[in-house]
Amino acid sequence: MVRRIDVTGRGGVRLAAWEFTDPPKEQPEVGRRSGAPSGQRPGSGVLLLHGLMGRASHWATTARWLSGSYRAVCLDQRGHGRSDKPSEGPFDRESFVADAEAAIEQLGLGPVALIGHSMGALTAWQLAAKRPDLVRSLVICDMRASPLGEQSQREWEQWFEHWPLPFATLADVRRWFGEEDPTLERPNPSRGDFYAEVMAERSDGWRPVFSRRQMLLARETWVYDAHWEELAQVRCPALVVRGVDGELGRAEAQEMVRVLPRGSYAEVSDAGHLVHYDQPDGWRVAVEPFLRRTMAAGDEEGVIPC
Repeated sequence: MVRRIDVTGRGGVRLAAWEFTDPPKEQPEVGRRSGAPSGQRPGSGVLLLHGLMGRASHWATTARWLSGSYRAVCLDQRGHGRSDKPSEGPFDRESFVADAEAAIEQLGLGPVALIGHSMGALTAWQLAAKRPDLVRSLVICDMRASPLGEQSQREWEQWFEHWPLPFATLADVRRWFGEEDPTLERPNPSRGDFYAEVMAERSDGWRPVFSRRQMLLARETWVYDAHWEELAQVRCPALVVRGVDGELGRAEAQEMVRVLPRGSYAEVSDAGHLVHYDQPDGWRVAVEPFLRRTMAAGDEEGVIPC
């Protein structure tokens, strides 16, 4: 079962959070105030943050196996999914981090395991650096700490311009993003499925649920900068996961692990940038033992391992 819980983000932006678990039949008064279910162990929450253009539903497979042991919540970040899309934002780093912070506090999730993909991973490690009291452990999925630069932003602008909108059918969406997109090196059906989830049917066909202009605004707030300093400030255990064919190279990933005070490394074979979507079984094998170890450590010691 999935239930929606609204969260108030920075500046009053309404955010949609999705909990993949059966809600308790009754909750004590304190549980209702904090958003924590009755009987939930403190610090057993997991918050999952999607990447740019993503949505909470992209984490569904992961959230379902997590929900067997933890309180798994996925957040539609501002400008994405069912959350508000304020015309002029803001879509800066501070707002995304503050939104995730608000979700943890309003839902009573902390100290939490943060799992982030791409831009969501950057949000996760920036929050872990800012609020170590809220974060028990951290999973960084296929996000670079080095700046991508102006050329990368221009390429994204050009790529958006070439989308053949509107798509007549969802099959056309899957075919273009999975096979025909000129940026693809080889066909990738899971990529087609990924983008089909962020399309909605309009009067003239299928269009993205997000604004491409807003996505560029969000991206330009981090694409020109390096984020090594913030990595070095993360005190909790952190796992860097990359797809072998993803955007994060092995050398940079291992340097990120070196910079992280308590970093470790995993890679998933036959996976591209969309690691958890391309190879969900390999992703689980890489992530589940880390979560089991770091979450259990806090329970046994009675402290947050940060």
